[in-house]
Amino acid sequence: MTDQRINLVVLFGGQSAEHDVSCTTAAHVLRAADPAKYRITPIGIARDGSWAIAAGAQQALARAAEGQGADAFPGRLDVGGDAIAPSTAVGTMAAGDIGGRTVVVPLLHGPLGEDGTVQGLLELANVPYVGAGVLGSALAMDKAMAKQVAEVNGIPQAQYVALRAHEVTPGTPAALAGELGLPVFVKPANMGSSVGVTKAKTIEAIRDAVEVALSYDEWVVVEEAISGREIEVAVIGNLETRASVPGEIVPGAEFYDYADKYVDDGSQALIPAPLTAEQTSDVQALALKTFKVLRGEGLARVDFFFEEGGRGFMLNEMNTMPGFTPISMYPKLWIASGLNYSDLIDELVRLAIERHGRQRRNTGL
Repeated sequence: MTDQRINLVVLFGGQSAEHDVSCTTAAHVLRAADPAKYRITPIGIARDGSWAIAAGAQQALARAAEGQGADAFPGRLDVGGDAIAPSTAVGTMAAGDIGGRTVVVPLLHGPLGEDGTVQGLLELANVPYVGAGVLGSALAMDKAMAKQVAEVNGIPQAQYVALRAHEVTPGTPAALAGELGLPVFVKPANMGSSVGVTKAKTIEAIRDAVEVALSYDEWVVVEEAISGREIEVAVIGNLETRASVPGEIVPGAEFYDYADKYVDDGSQALIPAPLTAEQTSDVQALALKTFKVLRGEGLARVDFFFEEGGRGFMLNEMNTMPGFTPISMYPKLWIASGLNYSDLIDELVRLAIERHGRQRRNTGL
């Protein structure tokens, strides 16, 4: 009998500053994927951009098949293994996609993975993949452009200024403080997981924060600091979408930074968020609108600030490939909404196949 399992190609690692986050996410996805449904090929992408069939992940999958279960997997996967050219890897994926039986899961966070680049490569190969397409991925990754699109569509958000490196002058920090007040948050436009984000309380601190942000990207976004609660909503779907129960992040640090998310685990997640029924409905509707406006597909986590007694819910950002680590909000929100971890993976794979089939019909392929 032929093997009817789906060929699940898991891409992880990558060249961005979120490389380690991706390696951790991949370990948990491989642990949860049902081997009765999926034949898994783990491909690691090193920080220098080289690709390899990840040996450590393959060994973990073999140990799991021998009965060691979840204990077979380390907390973080290594990207090393037998080298494979990206063109060869993608060509093999396409060759194996008989009847839509290959699906790629690009568990890549940040630039050169979550920003439409890898998605474009997979589009050229005509292979189904989990998550947003080229435009949605690029748009959500670029905070400056996402804010412009959200603004045009009437989605409330903090006041902000976007600058390119050559536009920054010695007078820029004072001008930003004058326009946005103090403190402000300074961010690289194309980065996630709070990498390169600084809360600047003085003009001098803005100057230093801009320098840090520009070390990650040539665009920087500077936002007013909002005194409000941090509310997150998970979204899943393609043409038909649904939102999870909202969750609230209570930061363990001054703000919800990288260490708080992935290292210290000092933050507290309140799921469901302590909101009224009306507030819950409002933020879910706003998350679905944001998902549609920013061309989300498959999955996303949409983050808001909630200024009670003031401007209400304001969009912070949308993440098209949110983390799946044990302390990540996206799977936690769906588990609280009645969709467990393994079923969540199954649903995302189904959505990838559905989207790919629709695209083929629309393009005549």
